[in-house]
Amino acid sequence: MGTRFEDRTDAGRQLASVLTQFRERPDTVVLGLARGGIPVAAAAAQALFLPLGAVLVRKLGIPGHPETAYGALARSGGRTVRLLNRPLLDRVLAHGVGREQLEAVEAQERAELHRRAARYPEYSLDLAGRTVLLVDDGLATGATMRAAVEAVRAGNAAAVVAAAPVGSVEAETSLERVCDAVLCLHLPGKFRAVGSFYRNFGQLTDADALGFLATAAD
Repeated sequence: MGTRFEDRTDAGRQLASVLTQFRERPDTVVLGLARGGIPVAAAAAQALFLPLGAVLVRKLGIPGHPETAYGALARSGGRTVRLLNRPLLDRVLAHGVGREQLEAVEAQERAELHRRAARYPEYSLDLAGRTVLLVDDGLATGATMRAAVEAVRAGNAAAVVAAAPVGSVEAETSLERVCDAVLCLHLPGKFRAVGSFYRNFGQLTDADALGFLATAAD
């Protein structure tokens, strides 16, 4: 299908163009999934004149296949949520992956989540009674977004909307069960890696992500 977005900032502006019903709403905030979702969220928040924050997320990858998530962790407002894909987890265990290996993965990802939490504290917003637009750069399995949804629900958000420039049909279907609305600009019939839909899709550092957040706060 070819490249759809120049970069994450371009994707965020395009995403904002179909979220205009939230423009300047005093009860609405935009949260980017750190790190890759933050530039997308920053561009969308700027176009919609909405406050910007972050949700810290970590994928729980299968040992030997780290891009395939058997679960995810998300942290928002000082709360950490753990979400597991039980059917996939059962299959992984049945194929000989030991529980101790999975526990090691989770311990490593929790440590990284806590490390990041120490760097992003001022970008946690009060979500009680508010509509939250959760933004990522793409939805492959939807695992990290589902964990983020659970984290903001725990913060008593009134409504949760998941939004991304591109996603798989499976991820959208999964998220529709737990969100008030799901919006993907592009749902290809055959989903490839998220980065394949971007011309420029470099890895972000914490410094990059914090830079986008700080600029939005100015």
